[in-house]
Amino acid sequence: MKKDKKVALEKAGWRVGSVRDFLGLSKAEEALVELKLTLSRSLRERRARRRLSQHQLAKLLGSSQSRVAKMEAGDPTVTIDLLVRSLLAMGTTQRELAQAIAAKSR
Repeated sequence: MKKDKKVALEKAGWRVGSVRDFLGLSKAEEALVELKLTLSRSLRERRARRRLSQHQLAKLLGSSQSRVAKMEAGDPTVTIDLLVRSLLAMGTTQRELAQAIAAKSR
């Protein structure tokens, strides 16, 4: 957030902080949320690069389009395991998976 915007918000009585502060997450919980969002974004990007629709990806995974939409949106009902398995099913290598995760932590 730009400094002048933060100052204006605080001056107006708003409290500015991180999602971690707002939700009261531990560092481990915050890292888990970030990991899940990173995997969700990776899934959406890989699907788009392969020019697959959500329906086509769902068929490949033996799932439904609505489930793929939830996976890509980082829905809380979607497990990290499912995201990883889906990325691997689309041909993501373990190295590419590690690079996607490592890129977020930089």
